[in-house]
Amino acid sequence: MSAEPGTVRPGGRTARVRTAVLRAAGDVLVEQGFDRLDLAEVARRAEVGKTTVYRRWGTVTALVADLLADMAEQSLPRTRTGSVRDDLRANALLVQRTLADPRQGALFRAVIAAAACDPRTAEALRHFYAVRVAEWAPCVSEGVARGELPPGTDPATVVRAVSAPLYYGLFTTGTAPGPAAAERAADAALAAAEAGVYVTRD
Repeated sequence: MSAEPGTVRPGGRTARVRTAVLRAAGDVLVEQGFDRLDLAEVARRAEVGKTTVYRRWGTVTALVADLLADMAEQSLPRTRTGSVRDDLRANALLVQRTLADPRQGALFRAVIAAAACDPRTAEALRHFYAVRVAEWAPCVSEGVARGELPPGTDPATVVRAVSAPLYYGLFTTGTAPGPAAAERAADAALAAAEAGVYVTRD
């Protein structure tokens, strides 16, 4: 069975083409938004043939899905500090730096806006965040094992609770959060977790 467009993970020259095309796609998203993303323009910027881009990705949504997959692959691994408080703060600061970065922050805003009206982009975005949450969830599980958090605390919910205020602040104020906001978000999520708010009761 053939792979879906934009899902192959090649090596060699094809990998270099993928890198160039994804970089160009990100540039267009940052500069012009999802509505102006055009495969021919991406090919021109990446200095590759249009037929290569159309054959490999086929659609704009397939290209954005591959861009998100690449972003998940390139994301920094989680920090291990030995303390759930410090781990959650490290996670919050990583999210904060990403949202405050001129390119990455703009890219996320463009992709999130696209996901609101495009099902495949929405699916790709959910996968991206599922990968990132799974990367950081063990810091909560380890905190439970060390007795820092109540048994039954749901790790994924705690991790999402750390970053949620940062995204909400960005979208409601238009201003990227600073480090102090990141630390407050982590401390608030930790306080709720310590109080048993995120204990599952199935």
